[in-house]
Amino acid sequence: MLKVAIIGAGKMGISHLSILGAHPDVDVVGVCDTSKMVNDFLSRYGKFNCFTDYKKMMSETKPDAVVVAVPTKFHYSMIKDLLLSKVHIFAEKPFCLTSAQGEELVKLAKQQGIVNQIGYHNKFIGTFSEVKRLVNSGVLGKIYHFVAESYGPVVIRAKQDTWRSDPSEGGGCLMDYASHVIDLVNDILAPVASAKSSLLKKIYSTNVEDAVYSTLELENKLTGLLSVNWSDETHRKMTTSITIVGTNGKIESDANELKVYLKENPPEGYTKGWTVKYITDLTEEVDFYLRGEEYSAQLDYFVKAAMGKVPNTINTFESAWKTDRAIEMIKTSAI
Repeated sequence: MLKVAIIGAGKMGISHLSILGAHPDVDVVGVCDTSKMVNDFLSRYGKFNCFTDYKKMMSETKPDAVVVAVPTKFHYSMIKDLLLSKVHIFAEKPFCLTSAQGEELVKLAKQQGIVNQIGYHNKFIGTFSEVKRLVNSGVLGKIYHFVAESYGPVVIRAKQDTWRSDPSEGGGCLMDYASHVIDLVNDILAPVASAKSSLLKKIYSTNVEDAVYSTLELENKLTGLLSVNWSDETHRKMTTSITIVGTNGKIESDANELKVYLKENPPEGYTKGWTVKYITDLTEEVDFYLRGEEYSAQLDYFVKAAMGKVPNTINTFESAWKTDRAIEMIKTSAI
């Protein structure tokens, strides 16, 4: 059994707690949150060992691994402290407020030999995993363009300030929303090398951007477009998609549907012209379902990596640091 503790019992922390609490290879030894009401509820009805001080929790419960689900502004100091304690770490996205902070933690994690993972769950969605497999197979021929998009109704009117409107807490469409699709581009195609003529547009917010538009160049010299808007009421919930165009065809995919057009030499399972596949065709079953298979799949992978059953190669601190670095490039290139 892997002894796991959780720091932060907000929206994502509670989700992670539910999944890990049902995991056959996990013993949740402690939960830390600053809210007395949350702790009282979890200890009374969930029978969890609750704390308000994570250092005290670490000292008393001695976990093998820790899930960090606190606001981004606390990531650097908390994760650094946990790395020095030599526990395996799963942290929510985005990684850090600056790429300099992330780079330091990447080096420290390697020095300590710690299993590390950041919660960019798109890599565990079957449609996007299939996009990556197809791209790596070379079936599209020479890829010459991509469009990476994400839209949703997060901020749809002027409202009272929250953490989402405070850049010092990781707020803003770029860091909170666009980071998901940037990370996907980094993984499927190549890491972002530069950003040009970026637009950070305020629609309803006053302190942060609500929409991000940018021309990206990747390390393999491929160029494409980023378009993200969290003030788009035409979408019921967050919708992330990627379009990739090559000399032999085109891929269009979101989290639910994969559409592939091929001129010739289709691989097994595909035909010339259009082939459509759905998430139900491409998703592996998980032991515990909550919100989507990807949330359970990512934690299951982390648990297996911490137990030495799989390599620590998906959503590492280093890959998340590259996403943080791309975010800074977009900010710097804003006009």
